[in-house]
Amino acid sequence: MADLMPRHRLPLLFFGMLSLLGGVLAGLARLGWDVPAPAAHAAGLHGPLMIAAFFGTVISLERAVAIGQRWAYLAPLAAGSGGIALLAGAPLGVGQACGTLAALGLIAASGIAWQRQKAVFTVVLGLGAACWLVGQLLWAGTGDIGAALPWWLLFLILTIAGERLELTRFLPTPPMARQLFIAIVGCLVVAAGIGSDRLFAGGLLALAGWLLRYDIARRNIGTEGLTRFIASCLLSGYAWLAVSGLLGLAGAFAPAHPWRDAALHAISLGFVFAMVFGHAPIILPAVTRIRIPYHPVLYLPLALLHLTLATRLLGGLGDNFMLRQYAALTNGLVLLIFIATMVTLVRRKASGGTP
Repeated sequence: MADLMPRHRLPLLFFGMLSLLGGVLAGLARLGWDVPAPAAHAAGLHGPLMIAAFFGTVISLERAVAIGQRWAYLAPLAAGSGGIALLAGAPLGVGQACGTLAALGLIAASGIAWQRQKAVFTVVLGLGAACWLVGQLLWAGTGDIGAALPWWLLFLILTIAGERLELTRFLPTPPMARQLFIAIVGCLVVAAGIGSDRLFAGGLLALAGWLLRYDIARRNIGTEGLTRFIASCLLSGYAWLAVSGLLGLAGAFAPAHPWRDAALHAISLGFVFAMVFGHAPIILPAVTRIRIPYHPVLYLPLALLHLTLATRLLGGLGDNFMLRQYAALTNGLVLLIFIATMVTLVRRKASGGTP
């Protein structure tokens, strides 16, 4: 079956961006900021909008492009539609059902990827998709987002880890390292399954150490241009993953713990969005065929991401609600700055200017 043309992929990406905007505004509503009514009404759905709707759309869209089969685009369509349903105030079951169908579609697409290349990393990518499905089923079955959250986080973590594992084939990685990686992934899945926050945190810390030790970013940081920028994003993201693991070992993943916001956003902002910043100049051209030229100005939103997140963590660890509130606002502004930076670079390139 023929692949979907790049211009027809753009509406799917747009659906995902709407979920991102709604998710960010819903998160700000949780902290007392005045936001538009749809986002305010979805304040309790910040997690599903960011993970299931936005990242579900983006990751499944990337997977559909990778396998090149038109049916696979039903997954990002379902994920994006679920986000719109949540923001539009549709019955909760509609958004939950859309997310579940999207997760099933991603699992199917991951199965095609595994058939084409039977390797550990394709298994991990498929496992990440399965974690998304488990989270969706738990949310739909219990109505408890907290029960789904460890599985949704694993969806993001294992997707990133699987993609990074793929690139270690370019390095002389010892067999023991791959076995250790498999053990860490198993530890994380078991921890989510038995509900052990500290085992989960230990797995995060171990994964951060593995990535810092074996990822190709360690070599690429000594290069220049886009390659060095990507390596900077990756290594800084791994550091935030380690911070989250350390906070989790101190009990921060417990629902009522005062450091919970810090631990969760060290993963979702520090780790995950650092990966987004690093991979966007590669993934977006692959999806849209719109080239994003490199410019050192890309380091600005990356630095602001780390600065505003560090401020948010200080507010959380010091029980300073106002500091955490304003830091969260700047977190959202940083994402807008990053998007605006990429759009500006593309427009300057298209107009013949020097990026």
